Amino acid sequence: MNEDAPRREAPKPLSGNQKRKMRSASRLYAVQALYQMEVGEQGLDKVRAEFVNHRFGMVTDDGDEYVDGDIDLFSKILQEAINWQAKVDQMTDRALVAKWPIARIDSVLRALFRAAGAELVATDTPPKVVIVEYVDVAGAFFPDGKEPKFVNAVLDHMAREAKPEAF
Repeated sequence: MNEDAPRREAPKPLSGNQKRKMRSASRLYAVQALYQMEVGEQGLDKVRAEFVNHRFGMVTDDGDEYVDGDIDLFSKILQEAINWQAKVDQMTDRALVAKWPIARIDSVLRALFRAAGAELVATDTPPKVVIVEYVDVAGAFFPDGKEPKFVNAVLDHMAREAKPEAF
């Protein structure tokens, strides 16, 4: 080893706050990816690769930097949303007013309910964490609307069905 060569330092371990931000970003990215898969009729592998390779940590032309995501959580949410879509859609339908089946709601909200439902059904994430996180995601997509309150109510119902022992 050349003693004059600059030494590469090992990356510093992530703080708890950085990990939390990455998990939150992964949930937002998962909703975007599920939306893109539905609206653009694109497959899981293609969309997952696009997000991981181009969107995680992206810097826009304006200099805005996107938070890097937790690739494992992002991938798990997408995979489980596909695996459990029928069950999650049925849970969502039961949580919605009878006149508003999941097929009639906004496609962004449908993607959000599928991502959140996947976490409720197929992970050990506490239901209250899932609700808070996805209400925040709804606020990012609908900053001036009533959607975050709507999302809170629907996810509360879904969480009580998926994990009644947590309440």
